[in-house]
Amino acid sequence: MTLRLTCFGESGNAYKVALALELMGEPWEAVYVDFFAGETRRPEYRALNTMGEVPVLIDDDTVVTQSGLILDHLATRTGKLWGETPEARRQVLRWLFFDAAKVSGQAGPLRFNMNFLPEAKRDAGANAWLSMRLHSALKVMEAHLAGQDWLADRHVTIADCAACGYLFYDEPFTFDRAAWPAIDAWLSRIVALPGWKHPYDLMRRAFPPGAPEAP
Repeated sequence: MTLRLTCFGESGNAYKVALALELMGEPWEAVYVDFFAGETRRPEYRALNTMGEVPVLIDDDTVVTQSGLILDHLATRTGKLWGETPEARRQVLRWLFFDAAKVSGQAGPLRFNMNFLPEAKRDAGANAWLSMRLHSALKVMEAHLAGQDWLADRHVTIADCAACGYLFYDEPFTFDRAAWPAIDAWLSRIVALPGWKHPYDLMRRAFPPGAPEAP
C-alpha cells in the first residue's frame, strides 16, 4: 500500500517527511490539508490527529503523527536513512530532539509570524525572542557541521531531513545561509542528493487542483 502523508506546501514539518520519503525512494501520496482555512481544527481531522497538526502518515492501518516520530517510523520500517551503529542511532535521536526543541521549534513559529500571520497581529518582541533562540541553535549546528558532513553519522540520516526542514524556504525568518558557511555547505550536500526538491516543488502535489501556484 502506498504511504499517505497529510501536508500542505508551506509546512516545514511536512517537508521533512516528504523529503525523507523521496530520499528513501518510497512511493507516497500527498493528502492536501487546507491549513489556512482551518481544516486541521475540524472534527474530521481531529479524529485522525487529536493534536490538529500536519503531517500525519497513514501506513496501511498504522497512523503516525509528529514529524520526528514519523521519521523514526520510516527509518525503522525501511532500514534507510538510519544510523549504521547503535551509537549513530542514538545520535540521530539526539539531533531529532534538538531540532524539535531548538531549530524547527523556533524557525516554524518565527517564519509563520513574519510571513503568514496578519500584519496587525505580528509581535516584534516575540519574533526577536524566537530569532535569538533560533540563532543560538544555529551556532551549535554550525560548530558541529564545521567538523563533519552530516549531523549524526557518516551519511545522511533522518536527523538531517529534520533539521533542514525549514532552512530551504525562501520567506524571510532571519536565516541567511551566507552567514553560516558550514550549514550552507551541508544544505548544498543535501541538494546534491538524488531525489532532493525544493519544498514548494516537492510539496506542489499537496495543492488541490486549480489552486494558485506556490510562492
